[in-house]
Amino acid sequence: MAVENGATSGEPSGAPEASKPARAYPAPAGLSVVATPIGNAGDITLRALDTLGRVAAVVCEDTRVTSKLFAIHAIRATLIAYHDHNAERVRPQLVARLKAGEALALVSDAGTPLVSDPGYKLVGACLDAGISVTALPGPSAILAALVLAGLPTDRFFFAGFLPPKQGARRAEIERLAPIPGSLVIYESPQRLAACLADLAELLGDRPAAVTRELTKRFEEVRRGRLAALARAYADAEPPKGEIVIVVGPSDNAAAVASDADIDALLRKALAGASLRDAVDAVAAATGVKRRAVYQRALALGPVP
Repeated sequence: MAVENGATSGEPSGAPEASKPARAYPAPAGLSVVATPIGNAGDITLRALDTLGRVAAVVCEDTRVTSKLFAIHAIRATLIAYHDHNAERVRPQLVARLKAGEALALVSDAGTPLVSDPGYKLVGACLDAGISVTALPGPSAILAALVLAGLPTDRFFFAGFLPPKQGARRAEIERLAPIPGSLVIYESPQRLAACLADLAELLGDRPAAVTRELTKRFEEVRRGRLAALARAYADAEPPKGEIVIVVGPSDNAAAVASDADIDALLRKALAGASLRDAVDAVAAATGVKRRAVYQRALALGPVP
């Protein structure tokens, strides 16, 4: 399952037929990679509607999902299933049709194709065969989450889904830690709290946002520090829907905070707070990883 590839909502019902210009765009040739809505059916572009209605066939992950979107927008097209389980068999057939001069479109269940689906292998095969490939940009859960998070967007890294098992997940987070930009992560509702806790411990208590059900009726964005978000989701039932986490880059102070600085802050914080709360406060203030602050606190011993 991928957040980019979620179910498409049937509301709003889309543009009326009269508003769809006939052949307003160049006739498609080769493979058109078409972005489709991530939730709200009205987010499809006019160019996408025009192209999807004129290609010989539309290649999609799940014909049932794509059929619902096409019904909303009155698109009549032949659908070809192309997914992880049949890609090796179907891909040569698609390339052969394209080489014979047919125009095809590629869509995912929702969002921009090639994100968490086998579409990139089809694009690669087309390019190797000298077939024209055109991208029709549009909805993306990655960009929607970045826009709503309120965190730096000048540099970001898309990490996809982290490993489900904690050991592998923590190792991957350690590899992400040095990246000098915001991190965009897909996660399941069931693992959200544990993932946030690992992020807080291994990255430091960075600013973050948890976005849910983007563009849909129950869209939700919760912003805060990683540790606070982790506690909030740990104390509640797992949320429903599709999740995108955005984690801001480490605070500038993290690069200049010395051990002496951290020790001084810890002594002050421990004088009036528990070990856990003191460590959380110092990690938030410095941007240093919580685990590193915790080790410094243990080295200090009892504070008089």
